[in-house]
Amino acid sequence: MPHPPELRAYALRCLLEIDPAAKAQAVAAMAQAWADGALALDAAAAPRPDRAIPGRPQKPELVPPRLVGRRSMATLEGRAMLVHALSHIEFNAVNLALDALWRFPGMPAAYYTDWLRVAREEAYHFSMLSAHLQGLGYRYGDFTAHDSLWEMVERTREDITARMALVPRTLEARGLDAIPPLRAKIAQAGDLEAAAILDIILRDEIGHVEIGNRWYRHMCELRGLEPRATYDELAARYRAPVLKGPFNFEARRQAGFTEAELGQLAGPSA
Repeated sequence: MPHPPELRAYALRCLLEIDPAAKAQAVAAMAQAWADGALALDAAAAPRPDRAIPGRPQKPELVPPRLVGRRSMATLEGRAMLVHALSHIEFNAVNLALDALWRFPGMPAAYYTDWLRVAREEAYHFSMLSAHLQGLGYRYGDFTAHDSLWEMVERTREDITARMALVPRTLEARGLDAIPPLRAKIAQAGDLEAAAILDIILRDEIGHVEIGNRWYRHMCELRGLEPRATYDELAARYRAPVLKGPFNFEARRQAGFTEAELGQLAGPSA
């Protein structure tokens, strides 16, 4: 009998896919194939990309964050720009989950199944937002976007500890803080469908950040590192953004941040 396809090689093929809708469909198919027992896992495999990572379309045009257009909720176009920005975040999140899945060999099987779950949920988020954007009369790629999230993925490609520290538990965790006020703003503007999508995203993102926290601590324990001091050192070395409040402490608590970490975010006045 032929060997079943390998999960991490499949994830790399999904990552290389250029078309966003096809990428989301491929991720869903991969997750279903794994659930059906139709894929094998080889943690020692070393799949190699045959073209640039990540696969993505020519549009949206990527610009510095300060040049991304301002989003007024008073107009349909402004609301569409916000939904587009959220779609872009979720498209990048699909790519970062796929990259975490294929890139790092030698991890426990649970690590790969965790990141498969993240990829599947992020692809679902992107598909929901993309469909809603089309309902508003626009398409993904119609507005500019920035590449800050993927830039940190690229910087941490050689070090899984830095990746877990600075992508899920830093950049993605900022979403836990940002989603509630965004949800309130877009609901107030009357887009209750977008607000409902944000409810789903916040629920799932808590789980994604928890996965990052858990595997970051696993790597610290494996390497004999103290997690808080190591985080500060990695944040400085890889030029992570300085975190600014307000913080969603309850969501961060659910996502596995310790009380000591939350207290450090709250600052000396807490």
